[in-house]
Amino acid sequence: MLYPLYAVLFADTGLSAAQISSLFILWSVAGFVLDVPTGVLADLLPRRALLVVAPLANGVGFALWTFLPSYPAFAAGFVLWGAGAALRSGTYQALAHTELARYGAAHAYERVIGRSRAAGVTAQLLAAALAAPVHAAGGYRALGAVSVAAMLLCAAVGRTLPASRPPAPEEGEEVPGFTTVLRGGLRALRHTPRARRGALLFAVVTGFAALDEYVPLLVDATGAGPAALPLLVGLVTAGAAAGGWLAGRGPRGAAGPLALGALCLAAGSLAGSPLGLLGVAVAFGVFEWATALTDARLQAAVPDASRATATSLAGFGSELCAVLVFAGYAVGAQALGPGPVFAVCALPYLLASVSEFRQSRRRRARTLEE
Repeated sequence: MLYPLYAVLFADTGLSAAQISSLFILWSVAGFVLDVPTGVLADLLPRRALLVVAPLANGVGFALWTFLPSYPAFAAGFVLWGAGAALRSGTYQALAHTELARYGAAHAYERVIGRSRAAGVTAQLLAAALAAPVHAAGGYRALGAVSVAAMLLCAAVGRTLPASRPPAPEEGEEVPGFTTVLRGGLRALRHTPRARRGALLFAVVTGFAALDEYVPLLVDATGAGPAALPLLVGLVTAGAAAGGWLAGRGPRGAAGPLALGALCLAAGSLAGSPLGLLGVAVAFGVFEWATALTDARLQAAVPDASRATATSLAGFGSELCAVLVFAGYAVGAQALGPGPVFAVCALPYLLASVSEFRQSRRRRARTLEE
């Protein structure tokens, strides 16, 4: 329940927009420094164990925010959050794809991963709806206590997942080590054009979606009061959830949907009114749908032995894009305000749409030649 209001918590504690953005940058730096090493570990160790530890790191961070609210505590919490995200990044996707393949259902990965993400976003929507009354009853401490409890529950649920791990080496093959697995992931992206394109598109689509961290500030800039803020943030979250539930349906190309999402994001954020948030909600729904599509493309193009590593390398690119978002917001919000900064962040999605369109035309041309 801290999620809809933690940016406001930082502001209420006295942090400036620049300080808040510096926390987000620290969060992303921690994530991408740890992302690849934890991905390699997920190709060496039982993936379930990493998925149990990940939410515990988040829980400790939320406890610091709740009981020691200050810039150092917020910074430490974001480092722990980055560590938890790194432990999940690549690990969860690899576990899901490996287990589906074991049952002969790898083709269902896009739909399953989309619904899985949508279930998480739906839980965020429920948290957003409950945040206002819980905050009114017990303040930020009540929100923090519930958030810590949720992370403990996540760890318990993680313990019920299959103890998935990559296939053991065949007789005569060398037992892979950290460096071997890392080289395998790099090789998969470097020498497989389909995997490389999938990783780049995944990085852009997911990385610039880090803009959602500023949705509460965008809502606040529309003039909506504190009571309406969680509900309007929840509207955008509902849009993202709908996109996840629709994963695996609709067009098989991302060009048109990404262009639509970019236009909705720009128009909705520049409207300057709560009504414009409907466009922002549609945009985040499109981006969530595209995330499942690009994730499935990447998983289909990389070998299982280095699946988590390759996915984490794509996640590394995603974090780099997120740092650009956070740094850009820190500079742009002071001069322009939240709406124009959101509109500028629609450009990468529009460029990704153009790239996808060109790639689709090249594929059709090759098919006709054959």
